[in-house]
Amino acid sequence: MKKLLPLTLFYTAINMTLLGMSSMANADTLLMDSIMDAPPNSPAGLIRPTRSMSMDSVKSTFGEPAEVYSTVGEPPITRWEYPGYSVFFEFDRVITTVVHR
Repeated sequence: MKKLLPLTLFYTAINMTLLGMSSMANADTLLMDSIMDAPPNSPAGLIRPTRSMSMDSVKSTFGEPAEVYSTVGEPPITRWEYPGYSVFFEFDRVITTVVHR
C-alpha cells in the first residue's frame, strides 16, 4: 500500500496540470469564438467586412485599406489592414475578419 501512494500523488499532479492547461486553452478559444460569432457591427459598433465579400465590394464599402500585404501561399491568401481590423482573402473573397485588440 505504501508504494501506491507516491504513484497516486504523481497521477494526481499530472491530472491537475493538464486540467489547468486545458482551461487556459479553453479561455482563448472562447474569446476567439465570441469574436468570430459576433455580428459584423460589433464589438463596440465596429462594422467590418463579412465572409465571401469580394475585394471590389470591400473596397467600395470600406474604402482603400491602410495597408495591403503581398499574397502568400497556395491557395493565395491576401491580408488588408484597416483601422481596428484585418481582412483576409482567399483568391478575391473574404475568408475572415480579425478585430485588433
